[in-house]
Amino acid sequence: MQLQFYQVRYFLALARTLNFTRAAEQCNVTQPALTKAVQKLEQELGGALIHRERHLTQLTELGKMVLPTLEKIFAAAEAVRLQARDYQKKTIAPLKIGLVPSVSAALITELLREVARIIPDLRVDLREADANGLIAMLLDGEINAALVGDAVELPERIDRWRLFEERYVLVLSLKHPMARQTVIPLKDLHEVEFLERVGCDVAGRFKQACFADQPGPKVVHRSDQESHLPEMASAGFGAILAPEHAPRLPSLAAIPIEGDPVRREVQLLAVAGRQYSPALDAFVKVARVRDWTSALDKLRCASAPASSNVNVRKVDAQGAGSSIQITGPGPASSRPSLSRASNRRC
Repeated sequence: MQLQFYQVRYFLALARTLNFTRAAEQCNVTQPALTKAVQKLEQELGGALIHRERHLTQLTELGKMVLPTLEKIFAAAEAVRLQARDYQKKTIAPLKIGLVPSVSAALITELLREVARIIPDLRVDLREADANGLIAMLLDGEINAALVGDAVELPERIDRWRLFEERYVLVLSLKHPMARQTVIPLKDLHEVEFLERVGCDVAGRFKQACFADQPGPKVVHRSDQESHLPEMASAGFGAILAPEHAPRLPSLAAIPIEGDPVRREVQLLAVAGRQYSPALDAFVKVARVRDWTSALDKLRCASAPASSNVNVRKVDAQGAGSSIQITGPGPASSRPSLSRASNRRC
């Protein structure tokens, strides 16, 4: 079966008007041309679509049955045509970004707003996968850039830029007995019941740093979706080890751990040597020169509870101060870095 786009368009016009003359006028063709096209469509479908009477035109049962499908086909084809036209005119700028589960989209929303001011017709597609999955997607061209943690080996074909460093904190319900502590001593972690994301990329480092002489953290519940864990923590099912930038529910508190034993760098990845689209070029440049210290401070303040007593603690308790690694716009391997303590309260 070979349906022609114009045949479908003529039939839909006829189905709307139930008048050959008006349908031909709408399609800007002669009535014989429209009639011939509908007849060819009927031949392709193997039956009459229109009852032709002197002063009355109606759809046949076959016509009524195929009408919804032909309308969908026409709408899809029209959408493809418009997309192709817009692409040729460069009015659409697609940007596909991959995030590991522990990097929140909240981290890049302001960055994307800035890119959108440079590229007005920006179209963002966010994907989530673990670091290895994102690297494969980068190499296959499924995404243009990715934000990952530092605990990942990269192929030579991948460029990396260090954006910032952050600590992991303990996130738990405001009703939790530890919620009003300014810092969580390492020994107290042995009594905490944890919620864990399946495949957590820092679970091994957390165990090594905080449970060297213990079997490991007491994990009571797991989920393969990062977004489910805060709801469970809010309900009192356990505590979460989370990056400090991660948005939190108002019913949760984020408490530093003694000595900041778990930290990570967040890195931006792209394929080396591959031509950048204008959208990707803008995204990479804006991300590399961004003031990540201020950006992270805003995120922490936005997600902190109203009471300052249960805010994110920024107390320098045996090295538990909030320190963010700031990197400049040069290559990661040669770029100097500045470490700056952030002790401002929200």
